[in-house]
Amino acid sequence: MEKARSPVVLDPATTVPQGLHRRADGWAREPIEARLGKSVPLKRILLVDDDPWVRKLVRGYLERAGFAVTVAATGEEALAEFRSRPPDLIVLDLMLPGTDGLEVAREIRRSSAVPIIMLTARSTEDDRVRGLELGADDYVTKPFSARELEARVRAVFRRAENAPEGPRTAEAAGIRLDLDRREAWVDGRAVNLTALEFDLLAFLVQHPDRVFTRLELLEAVRGPAFSSFERAVDSHIKRLRRKVEPVPESPSRIVTVYGVGYKLSTEGSHAPA
Repeated sequence: MEKARSPVVLDPATTVPQGLHRRADGWAREPIEARLGKSVPLKRILLVDDDPWVRKLVRGYLERAGFAVTVAATGEEALAEFRSRPPDLIVLDLMLPGTDGLEVAREIRRSSAVPIIMLTARSTEDDRVRGLELGADDYVTKPFSARELEARVRAVFRRAENAPEGPRTAEAAGIRLDLDRREAWVDGRAVNLTALEFDLLAFLVQHPDRVFTRLELLEAVRGPAFSSFERAVDSHIKRLRRKVEPVPESPSRIVTVYGVGYKLSTEGSHAPA
């Protein structure tokens, strides 16, 4: 019988990742502290996948790249690990037994903006759009190259590190945001927002009266991986208006600039938040 195709492709030049050596019964792992030194601060990645082969290959490859990696095989294990030792980034398979990847992402986004890269065995647009809505930062479709995943991980870290520090609250047009707690108030009234709605609103509030195209908005809050879904911004803006506008059918805050995109308008009288 032909062996099933691995969902991970390693660079042929580094088929055995650094830190692993072959034994008669498989691969043995050298402790990463011994390889890199305990004083070296490492970015911590939580890898969540129910396939043990994927966990072994990807963990070895990412550790070779200089990251500290912990693994989980189920959604429940992932949430427990996240709560006990919050990682710097999560690589999350969508197709998990029990609590699936989308539910894990939804639960994490209730309390954290930690970067999430989705792994999906399906390339359908629905999967990626649902991940986008829940706050995923990037996605990789199986089968994938371990080198590609490493590049995506580094790109997500660069975006996070290059984000302006600035104040951790933002306010404009009667809207006040706590960026750390991801809480929002409109005219002093608390409103519940999805992860993507909050990120869109936060970006607009921090850049009042500036016009952005759909693509600029999407890339600002989710990065270039989701740029092909720019038309999805319209539906999210529509939902956001229902929550922040006095009259959603005649918006005065998030206004359309025809032929260009959207802006947060500070014109007119908005009650202070």
